Amino acid sequence: MKADKHNTPPQTLSFLVHLLPYKNGENGLITLLKTPISTTSTLHSQHFSLSLSLSLSLFLYMANLATLFTVLLSLLCYSQTGFALVQWPGGTSTRFYDFKVQTMRVTKLCNTKEIVTINGMFPGPVVYAQEDDRVIVKVTNETPYNTTIHWHGIRQRLSCWSDGPSYITQCPIQAGQTFTYEFTIVKQKGTLLWHAHVSWLRGTVYGAIVVYPKTGVPYPFKYPYEEHIILLGEYWVKDLVQLERQVLASGGGPPPANAFTINGHPGPNYNCSKNDVYKIDVVPGKTYLLRVINAGLNMENFFAIAHHKLTIVEVDAEYTKPFTTDRVMLGPGQTINVLVTTDQPIGKYSMAMGAYMSAKGVKFQNISAIAYFQYLGAVPNSIALPAQLPSFNDNLAVKTVMDGLRSLNPVNVSKEIDTNLFYTIGLNVQKCRSKTPKNNCQATNNGVLAASMNNISFIRPNISLLEAYYKKINGYYTEDFPDVPLKFYDFVNGAPNNIPNDTQALNGTRTKVLEYGTRVQVILQDTGTVSTENHPIHLHGFSFYVVGYGTGNYDPQTANFNLVDPPYMNTIGVPVGGWAAIRFVADNPGVWFMHCHLEIHLSWGLSMVFIVKNGHGELETLPHPPADLPRC
Repeated sequence: MKADKHNTPPQTLSFLVHLLPYKNGENGLITLLKTPISTTSTLHSQHFSLSLSLSLSLFLYMANLATLFTVLLSLLCYSQTGFALVQWPGGTSTRFYDFKVQTMRVTKLCNTKEIVTINGMFPGPVVYAQEDDRVIVKVTNETPYNTTIHWHGIRQRLSCWSDGPSYITQCPIQAGQTFTYEFTIVKQKGTLLWHAHVSWLRGTVYGAIVVYPKTGVPYPFKYPYEEHIILLGEYWVKDLVQLERQVLASGGGPPPANAFTINGHPGPNYNCSKNDVYKIDVVPGKTYLLRVINAGLNMENFFAIAHHKLTIVEVDAEYTKPFTTDRVMLGPGQTINVLVTTDQPIGKYSMAMGAYMSAKGVKFQNISAIAYFQYLGAVPNSIALPAQLPSFNDNLAVKTVMDGLRSLNPVNVSKEIDTNLFYTIGLNVQKCRSKTPKNNCQATNNGVLAASMNNISFIRPNISLLEAYYKKINGYYTEDFPDVPLKFYDFVNGAPNNIPNDTQALNGTRTKVLEYGTRVQVILQDTGTVSTENHPIHLHGFSFYVVGYGTGNYDPQTANFNLVDPPYMNTIGVPVGGWAAIRFVADNPGVWFMHCHLEIHLSWGLSMVFIVKNGHGELETLPHPPADLPRC
């Protein structure tokens, strides 16, 4: 079994940070966090009593700096599981992280290859912080590939320059260059993720973000015995940068991943992977918090644990009313925190990750990734009890979970709307323009696959849109993205499908401009051109209330909206052959990307950009760009 390499328990981190001299200052918390425990430790802690914790705290406060680090190192070397009693990291602080983009050789699935990583870790280091902390991440690119990092779900209040999508808010960090991301986690807590936002590099360049509540603020549920991070991913034997180029050049669809992974491990269902398995050791009669993150590239996934219920308590870093289910479904970019109680007979239970594929005629990986949820006292090398996943196209299983999501408390969702938008989303097939159609036009009827919003396929510029907007550089984008589709029809059942004659999209780098403070509603409507499909739509710079969703074409006369306690999300799976309604207030100036988080759809153009203008005063104005902003 593989050790839990990248998941230093938050309990360990919290405990060690608590022992350090308070709060900011080079001699205390900041010094440790310049080389974060999450990026250097591969160890876990054992259960210490509260009395020992207090005794050590007393001792360490009185010890000199050398003794402090000696004791800290000895604690790290001794640690193995996780503290049952935890105190949050000290108050509002600045957290420093040093990310080096590096290649490393890995052997998986009977194949050895080089992958791009952060700090030579796959998955990458965990970014730990606390609500309202300032986070500073220095990223140095030591690879030949262009790189950016996106902090998925961080709302980037007045820090649009640090959002990370390439050619939207910044030019890529080129080989040998460095860029420092700086942002404050304003009024956010919970589980998010970071990932590369250039090409398909995020297939291996990703990691968790764990944001704790403020000091003294408890979870709104029973405190868990331990917490664990579960990163769902996809793995390809081919080089991902080359793979993207080949797929786009072909005009056809992408090949399925060679394997699904759980914390980087495929599990025993795949070739040469019997021992490449992630495992959590658990104690009977306890409650565990699992921070489940879908960091996959092109697939949505079900996740379940054999014979155990999952109680959802948080989605996209926002608390929800507890909702218990047998399984969850996450699209790429989505996060779900679940409580799991070890109330079953002692044994070894499978944690399974399988495919959810709602589109028709698409090839996908149909072998599940397996990890182990193993009780203390289980017979060594015993057979793991299998987890039951829904069938790959079980739309009802997806809807059942979505139906159960409600914000923990009543929320202040906008009842009046200033700007009402209606955006269709879906695939297209363009006419072949190549002189070598067999090589470049491999979609249906010698067409070329594309994707669009409001039938406009987004073309990324060769300059940062944010920079072009801020510096008033003309010619790189227009401000005419339409509020509604150019043509209305039966989007789900009557979509044009005479491929490629009536399935083409317009191309353009079009944006929608919003005045500061605008109350916005967006109806996202799936279309049946090529195929209906569940699309995980992500909005940068904001979270939004999902006030409604349904199947078929959106009809304002019959749509049911929840304006009391809708879930607050940053990525919404628009139902297959259906619609979703989201609301947000445009109170964060900058240039914000909205796109499908299936990477192939993003490559094909299923995206658009909002420009939110400045308001009044410094707190409503986009700051000037950082001095080290990369150049194109």
